[in-house]
Amino acid sequence: MNLSFVAILILILSFPSPSISVRCNPKDKQVLLQIKKDLGNPYHLASWDPNTDCCYWYVVKCDRKTNRINALTVFQANISGQIPTGVGDLPYLEILQFHHITNLTGTIQPTIAKLTNLRMLRLSFTNLTGPIPEFLSQLKKLTLLELDYNQLTGTIPASLSQLPNLNAIYLDRNKLTGQIPESFGKFKGQIPDIYLSHNSLTGQVPRSLGDLNFSTLDFSRNKLEGDVSFLFGKNKTIQTIDLSRNALEFDLSKVELPESLTSLDLNHNRIFGSLPQGLKDLQLQFFNVSYNRLCGQIPQGGTLQTFDMYSYLHNKCLCGSPLPDCK
Repeated sequence: MNLSFVAILILILSFPSPSISVRCNPKDKQVLLQIKKDLGNPYHLASWDPNTDCCYWYVVKCDRKTNRINALTVFQANISGQIPTGVGDLPYLEILQFHHITNLTGTIQPTIAKLTNLRMLRLSFTNLTGPIPEFLSQLKKLTLLELDYNQLTGTIPASLSQLPNLNAIYLDRNKLTGQIPESFGKFKGQIPDIYLSHNSLTGQVPRSLGDLNFSTLDFSRNKLEGDVSFLFGKNKTIQTIDLSRNALEFDLSKVELPESLTSLDLNHNRIFGSLPQGLKDLQLQFFNVSYNRLCGQIPQGGTLQTFDMYSYLHNKCLCGSPLPDCK
């Protein structure tokens, strides 16, 4: 072997080997390991090995600039117990998700209030109980609040309207009671899509909601009553309205419908009058007014005849295609 080559090799080996760069923040790593312990060391978190870099663990992500944990997204996991208090000790979290975990119980953890950088809070398809906490209104950066498919009870906090950046709020499929807050017609900044279906909400829809241009409102399967015609209007930009299976009562013939409307579900209410002629000018993709007290001829044209008779059945005296001819 060439002596000069051997000398160079010895020289290279004499230098200390460069250490492998570790991104994981030690504080975050300690918190995550405690979260794993509090959840009973589930198999779902088997990759959370203290001897490895936590930025590469399953269901977590690190910010590339700060190397701090900014996402914890646990989903479809065989995990039992409550949301660990440690989640509040990950101050850089922007996304927190516990989704489709049916054995997750307890209340919404109060330490979540410390996560002022949260943009997405998704606690859904679990067995969380208790009220929707007031402290959620402190998370001003939230763009998505998803608390659907749980066992949450009590009333909807009026303070949620103080969240200025919400794109959508999902409170559907719970056991919520009381009225829709008047404040939901006073969102500042972004106007969110609102999903409140499959609860036990009562009373009238606040008239203040008529002052805002929502894109989607789903209040179906509650116990709401009264007149909601103010949700409509020629100048509105709403696209989807689902008010089905309530006890709403108003004259549909006097309603002016926005051109933007693509989905309208009013089935199983006490709505009377006739169908507005303006319906035939809309590009409707879904339409159902069955089980009401409507009368008169169904307007002919547009998309109205593309829906089958089940969209119109069980009214007082509706007639015309796709129902039998008017007499």
